[in-house]
Amino acid sequence: MTPYYDVRLKERRHGELQRFPGFKAHRIMLEDDAAVARVYTEAAPELVIHLAAQAGVRYSLENPRAYIDSNVIGSFNILENCRNRPPRHLVIASTSSVYGANTDFPFKEVGKADHQLTLYAATKKSVEVSAHCYAHLWQIPTTIFRFFSAYGPWGRPDMALFKFVQNILIDQPIDVYNHGQMDRDFTYVDDIVEAIVRLCDVVPKLGDRVAPPAVDSLSPVAPFRIVNIGSGNPVSLMSFIEEIEAAVGRPAKRNYMEMQPGDVPKTEASPELLVALTGYRPRTPVSVGVREFVRWYREYYKT
Repeated sequence: MTPYYDVRLKERRHGELQRFPGFKAHRIMLEDDAAVARVYTEAAPELVIHLAAQAGVRYSLENPRAYIDSNVIGSFNILENCRNRPPRHLVIASTSSVYGANTDFPFKEVGKADHQLTLYAATKKSVEVSAHCYAHLWQIPTTIFRFFSAYGPWGRPDMALFKFVQNILIDQPIDVYNHGQMDRDFTYVDDIVEAIVRLCDVVPKLGDRVAPPAVDSLSPVAPFRIVNIGSGNPVSLMSFIEEIEAAVGRPAKRNYMEMQPGDVPKTEASPELLVALTGYRPRTPVSVGVREFVRWYREYYKT
């Protein structure tokens, strides 16, 4: 509930969750180790799904400390509690941003990811390697999943889709970075949820590979695995904008700009390991996902 963006949107999301029987919330900061320990002990979880983080590539240029506090220290507090009372499975959200300057497409989990371009990406990579240490030392079965350009209803206002729809509807120009010469492996929120749910049941075991070493990222020394959640079908930024224009029903005024610091021209996931583990591959086309977002946006903001 931090004010990084509109807290009212967060409260409305929270209200949606409260409709589910058995849902219980605790409003704490991850960096508050005593509060995290109290909640963890009370819950005694069999499964831990760690999605919380300070997100946003560009905001990490403005407020880097928020990323250290939430992503590094906060995740450390989660890991410490898992060490003291190991769950059956710990799953942690990471990001395709950890691939950084990598240009070996598609991005594979077994490939190197050593050249992060933003502190956001660096903190998420830090969480990955810290989790591997804990998985090795205390035998905590851990799966890391790297999201690729997640989007959909209830999305963050700092994301391109949200900004584009908002500006087009009020007849304001949209900022198109790198003059539109970018490609993204957009992944619809429903596909991400489906992949997470399926991966929760695939508990890593030391030595239990499901695919050849060239595909399976299972650690040789820990019950630990990294999995991409992306379709492997990158879409050009210009095509993405055209889908938004079609869904909104009016053209965008485009303000072409240079590439932003820390940005990359292309992302593309290899979904091979996800398919081997779960039999599932993200499949919602951008045309459908964008249309669903626009429908939600109009309904939410009464436009």
